[in-house]
Amino acid sequence: MDIEIGRAKRAPRAYTFDDIAVVPSRRTRNPEDVSTGWSIDAYQFDIPVIGAPMDSVVSPATAIMLGKLGGLGVLDLEGLWTRYADPAPLLAEIASLPDAEATSRMQEVYAAPIQPELVTQRIAEIRAAGVTVAGSLTPQRTQELYETVVAAGVDLFVIRGTTVSAEHVSSVDQPLNLKKFIYDLDVPVIVGGAATYTAALHLMRTGAAGVLVGFGGGAASTTRVTLGIHAPMATAVSDVAAARRDYLDESGGRYVHVIADGGVGTSGDIVKAIAMGADAVMLGVALARATDAPGQGFHWGPEAHHPKLPRGHRVAVPQVAPLEEVLYGPAPVADGTANLIGALRKSMATTGYSDLKEFQRVDVVVAPYGQ
Repeated sequence: MDIEIGRAKRAPRAYTFDDIAVVPSRRTRNPEDVSTGWSIDAYQFDIPVIGAPMDSVVSPATAIMLGKLGGLGVLDLEGLWTRYADPAPLLAEIASLPDAEATSRMQEVYAAPIQPELVTQRIAEIRAAGVTVAGSLTPQRTQELYETVVAAGVDLFVIRGTTVSAEHVSSVDQPLNLKKFIYDLDVPVIVGGAATYTAALHLMRTGAAGVLVGFGGGAASTTRVTLGIHAPMATAVSDVAAARRDYLDESGGRYVHVIADGGVGTSGDIVKAIAMGADAVMLGVALARATDAPGQGFHWGPEAHHPKLPRGHRVAVPQVAPLEEVLYGPAPVADGTANLIGALRKSMATTGYSDLKEFQRVDVVVAPYGQ
């Protein structure tokens, strides 16, 4: 039911992950009997965790590490790794910058041109390790670089922006025709962000294998402050999951995966994202907390160094444990920032569900944090 904001405007009530909680049922299980596996297209994973394409989160080394731990790391193909042969000194510099200088210096660093040969080299490095290879481009760069990316041997192609629509209109350049692009491409495509039923349904009709849900809600994002745009994630994931259900009927059985991207900072957020209908989660700050993350105790996204309108900033994050312990424990803290998969298993077992698809049917209640 819409709420009256004023005489000229009504709006629906939307909920964040903090506003809801899952409810135990009549059955419980042992955590050892719970499966956290999922698959997209021909690729299977042990855990529903995707490393976000951010330089503070995913490097070629951490993409390999995450792949060997059962997840998927997505490399930002417009990041430092494809602009510089050795970005290590620049990562260290970014981590050492005073707050007042971070944005302007990152704008300078990221102004260096993308080198196609480095795109090929980074993808080859990850592929040589024997893990699933995923790379990300923004819609603006996709036409320019996708042939290089596909030729290099990427398994999953991610088109990720603050918001991505199937009906981009432009009077200054030729917009990316997602439907034709995805149809012609020979690899599965994950695309987003989207946060409404209608936008997600249109993206699903382009042939995307997965849709990223969310924008403006990440720990390093200032999109809400800068653009006034925000999508409370519990409602957004539920709405996009409804689009998936209806598209499944419309298409005669084609299943499009829903991936929560933004606002998923703790193990409890992962639990609630899947409870609202997500198949997997794309994690930024949750993985940037690892002691072996490339951000070295800091986290930032591509929006933080936009040359004209930054919509994010570099934020300090407490380093909790190595990546393996962040995912699988043992947890040295009790705040949901370590042993993410152990917590997911425990929650699924406590509520009586044996796999992720079943857990999407768990009961939830509106219960704002602290009540």
